[in-house]
Amino acid sequence: MKQITLVRHAKSSWHRGLRDIDRPLNARGERDAPLMAMHLRKQGFSPDILISSPATRAATTAEEIARGIGYDTNQILWEDTIYEAASSNLIELITNLEPQHKNVAIVGHNPGMTELANQLQHTAPIDNIPTCGVVTIELPIEHWTEVPQTLGTLQRFEAPKTLK
Repeated sequence: MKQITLVRHAKSSWHRGLRDIDRPLNARGERDAPLMAMHLRKQGFSPDILISSPATRAATTAEEIARGIGYDTNQILWEDTIYEAASSNLIELITNLEPQHKNVAIVGHNPGMTELANQLQHTAPIDNIPTCGVVTIELPIEHWTEVPQTLGTLQRFEAPKTLK
């Protein structure tokens, strides 16, 4: 059995002249990321590996989540392909994961994250993973290479607004 958790980056700000990849979190994002991290910690969330897009808003979210759950921020794996990735790119990333990883977290962007959540599970369609939303799917597989052929079960779909 494997488990994958998809985290959409927290709310970001828009700055004229700033490249999209460099956009930081806004005030709401800066509040929501630690809030979600604290919630996940209380639930015992502890991924074997945390992989993140290097985009500033995703990287900041990943670091906040990591600190909040007690995951060493130096162990975050930065993966360029997550930035602007389609779900097919994310599936390719997942199928190449090392088999010893049982519980994986990926911090990234929409629309790819929502598309991936719907491709991986059959429990309930998700219209949109909101900013700083977290989706956990349990997959009845032994090897990550089985992901494209296997549907999992939705275990968690939460966002900061649902915690308040």
